[in-house]
Amino acid sequence: MRAKYELEYTLNCSPKVIFSRLSTPEGLGEWFADDVNVDSDIFTFLWGKSESKARLAALKENKFVRFEWLDISDEETNYFEFRINIEELSGSLALIIIDFTEPEEKEDAVNLWDSQVADLKRVLGI
Repeated sequence: MRAKYELEYTLNCSPKVIFSRLSTPEGLGEWFADDVNVDSDIFTFLWGKSESKARLAALKENKFVRFEWLDISDEETNYFEFRINIEELSGSLALIIIDFTEPEEKEDAVNLWDSQVADLKRVLGI
């Protein structure tokens, strides 16, 4: 049974700058996957020789993006989501990632996100 988890990363950049890296094939191809192609609302993510397809399920500009994996049948756990949260007092930007994994694979999944967000920070120059 896949379990939900949430990660939060503080990024020192504007919502507009980060949003394009979360919602466009070009932006996602800079840090999330080796290459990203889009056909209508279906994104194909390529990593080496493997690929996965996801539908862009929801989007609110500079706020959040949700993708639904097409190869996972359980509708309650078939998505991953990026949320942009601005802290009211400090004004700092938090990237919140919501994802699902098998409980025994959670540590590997978190390490993968940490690595991908490190790539995102490098792309953003932060």
